[in-house]
Amino acid sequence: MSRIGMKPVAVPGGVKVNVSGATVQVEGPLGKLSFTHRPEISARVDGSEVVVTRQDDERQTRALHGLTRSLIQNMVLGVSQGFQKKLEVYGVGYGVQLQGANFTINCGKSHPEVLSVPAGVIVEVQTPQARGESEPARFTVKGPDKQAVGEFAARCRRCRPPEPYKGKGVRYADEHVRRKVGKAFAGGAA
Repeated sequence: MSRIGMKPVAVPGGVKVNVSGATVQVEGPLGKLSFTHRPEISARVDGSEVVVTRQDDERQTRALHGLTRSLIQNMVLGVSQGFQKKLEVYGVGYGVQLQGANFTINCGKSHPEVLSVPAGVIVEVQTPQARGESEPARFTVKGPDKQAVGEFAARCRRCRPPEPYKGKGVRYADEHVRRKVGKAFAGGAA
């Protein structure tokens, strides 16, 4: 029995949920999202809740039951509160810049990494330029779609993952980078 799948999804005020066939549409103050679930699963609106049920107890159907409920919950949270990921860029001369739909990351390569911001995702730059190891460049990725926000934040981090010796690179704000001690100077004779 899926404990997550059995829990109904509470719909807050200001959010409208419409289920037509296998498509669930959620509309709220931050946007509109839709999701088409598998035929083994069914969803219905029951007052101010969305109830997700399954047709049998096969292994895959049980897994899809909890997954579908979680995706609908994320859509409801996304259009009402939104999701965000905070990232930091460490390194001397490293920085970020937003020009329209293009997001540029300067991270020590011979060329800046230019990423196109997908629709429905908002990038806000708090600190555009890093100053040494103590003051990183900071930016936030926001949006109602949890998957789109997480995917774009991962693409930004993939430009230069943090390295373990000096900690330079792009990392999440709450990420801890395990630091290694570099090579010690060998002072003895050969």
